Amino acid sequence: MDRPLVVYDDENTELLKEAGELAGGVDATLTVLSLMTADEFREAREALDVVAQEEHTSYDDSVVIDAAKKQAREAAKDVFEDVDVDWNVVGARIGEGESESDRILEVTNNRDVDHVFITGEKRSPTGKAVFGDRVQAIILNFDGPVTSLLG
Repeated sequence: MDRPLVVYDDENTELLKEAGELAGGVDATLTVLSLMTADEFREAREALDVVAQEEHTSYDDSVVIDAAKKQAREAAKDVFEDVDVDWNVVGARIGEGESESDRILEVTNNRDVDHVFITGEKRSPTGKAVFGDRVQAIILNFDGPVTSLLG
């Protein structure tokens, strides 16, 4: 493991800590991926547009992604306080009609990731068939080890 990536989950930082400890143990630099859904992005963009109108200025989309990255960065600082690991944060937006797993896989390919850490949801087999499962999609389509923690 040289280039691991952990998908940040603001509701569960346990996997973030585990990924940091494992990456630190092999002197790898951990990438923390902060994702925004299309709905989250749209809501943040609309709020930013109101502020921009009041300030008589404009902001580009990177400001919204930077806010999501900041949240992940602050969580990582707290989690890695006692962990000896090099890490960085990247942000990505899930586009309209794009699946979360497709976006994660795109980031892993672009960053030449060799190990993915991801939280999953507890779902029944029927739930997975109907709604899909991002962990399953990553396991099936990522060319490397995947570590998952059910949330």
